Amino acid sequence: MGFKVAVVGATGNVGREMLNILEERGFPVSEVVALASRRSQGTEVSFGDKTLKVKALEGYDFSDTDIAVMSAGGNISKEWSPRIGKQGCVVIDNSSAFRYDPDVPLIVPEVNPDAIEGFSRKNIIANPNCSTAQLVVALKPLHDVATIKRIVVATYQSVSGAGKEGMDELFTQTRAVFVADPVEAKKFTKRIAFNVIPHIDVFMEDGSTKEEWKMVAETKKMLDPKIKLTATCVRVPVFIGHSEAVNVEFEKPITADEARDILREAPGCLVIDKHEDGGYITPIESAGEDATYISRIREDSTLDNGLNMWIVSDNLRKGAALNAVQIAELLVERGLIQPKKKAA
Repeated sequence: MGFKVAVVGATGNVGREMLNILEERGFPVSEVVALASRRSQGTEVSFGDKTLKVKALEGYDFSDTDIAVMSAGGNISKEWSPRIGKQGCVVIDNSSAFRYDPDVPLIVPEVNPDAIEGFSRKNIIANPNCSTAQLVVALKPLHDVATIKRIVVATYQSVSGAGKEGMDELFTQTRAVFVADPVEAKKFTKRIAFNVIPHIDVFMEDGSTKEEWKMVAETKKMLDPKIKLTATCVRVPVFIGHSEAVNVEFEKPITADEARDILREAPGCLVIDKHEDGGYITPIESAGEDATYISRIREDSTLDNGLNMWIVSDNLRKGAALNAVQIAELLVERGLIQPKKKAA
């Protein structure tokens, strides 16, 4: 018997990817419902070879639904996730609304699967930020062996992290440059075509951005509260795929060769690290793939027990939709939820 799954925000980039991944991975569904705001009601979205008509979230009854995967933004989630959870439906939320709530598990299945047991307090499970998800997948196996003290990370984040509007703006601006039209910045604070912007999300009092703060708070919650982390998050003119240049200081000695061997065996990781032209991964190769790729692993001679590495992943998949589906799979594998009995 399968599970009834609702995808909330089904018309967005991540919502559509959630539908694709549910079908690709053969998640045991009895029924899939596509939900969005009233203005999207009646829009058609694909689920495998089926076409689903989008229904309105407002007024939808979740009492016979087993799992709701949410990708409709923080404000919608704050309003709806607790309501949905109270109807006995488990919410897997892609927004930042509940990530820092001590009663809501923040889960990357390869990193902290046991923390999922706490979902029943609110019937809500949080998906981490896209840039944090790929970071902790790569660092958890190394932390287990050598214990991470400090992380310095610079991100190179694609425009799809800002949604369809971000992708449209990069396309429109790029075309405008080539035909000598005026270049307008609407979604981003500065022109993104042929440029990079060291600013993602809002600024905070200490001068960091919220995106940078998220990486700190989420890494501590999922990996280890003792880890020190500093981040600089940068938007780059790439459609899909986030990249990260990462410097890690460990408590115990670890060589680049040892790190490669550990990561080659680690779940969700794929090491592509040849010391030759093209012997590394770039965002374009990660698009549409599930793995978190690690390249350019090397020792840092300025630190005791230091390593540098380059981490790349498809932000719409592991950074969002794939991780949400993997959380749903974890619930099923551990027998934490059962399909609701259908009324006669």
